[in-house]
Amino acid sequence: MITNKVAIITGASSGIGFATALALSKAGAKVAIGARRTDMLSKLEKIIKENGGEVYSQKLDVTKKNECNSFVENVLKKWGKVDILVNNAGLMPLSFFKNLKIDEWDQMIDVNIKGVLYCTGAVVTNMLENKSGHIINISSVAGRIVFPAGSVYCATKHAITAFSEGLRQELSVRKNIRVTCIEPGVVATELTNTITDESLQTFVESAKKMESLQAEDIANAIVYAVESPNHVNVNEILIRPTTQDR
Repeated sequence: MITNKVAIITGASSGIGFATALALSKAGAKVAIGARRTDMLSKLEKIIKENGGEVYSQKLDVTKKNECNSFVENVLKKWGKVDILVNNAGLMPLSFFKNLKIDEWDQMIDVNIKGVLYCTGAVVTNMLENKSGHIINISSVAGRIVFPAGSVYCATKHAITAFSEGLRQELSVRKNIRVTCIEPGVVATELTNTITDESLQTFVESAKKMESLQAEDIANAIVYAVESPNHVNVNEILIRPTTQDR
């Protein structure tokens, strides 16, 4: 059970982050939600409060280390601990490498990798002090399989999969901090909205026609992992739509 545990969710303004905050709150956790879009955070905060949950929200750009530290510090001031971190914030502006969309490469590296490192670094001291905690990293099926136009995105998600395993070896056995890497396939979220490479229009349209996973499906997987008994460390969950072939 996670009643009264404190959970931080990044990228909580939509999609998987939004659904996860609702699901963890419903399961009894106190949730701290962060994202850049404060209007959506306010909407989520209102829903959680109306459902009787406890919530703290703050504008958060995970590419800024000081904002990650400030967010965690404020959560600790309010509730005194962090039990669960869900590193969800991410971008997927797929493009063929030859098109040299360097700004988009930088964005992905900053959000998908550095953001995870900054937020994990901000919570790890408290978890070590408490000798408990659970870090959930949202990777992707792209953290296992590389595909055309996904070379940089896949590289960032391979990095998160590797980072998760390194964390597990360092923190789980020795420090009782569990680590779970969630690897979704195609999910019906806003993720494809960042794709600017026009040659990928057919790919985007075909993905939208698929019976995709819903954000709630991933949220349910996260709840399963965090509600598992303490001696159970659910290290990886790879979850695809039934009709997705790769």
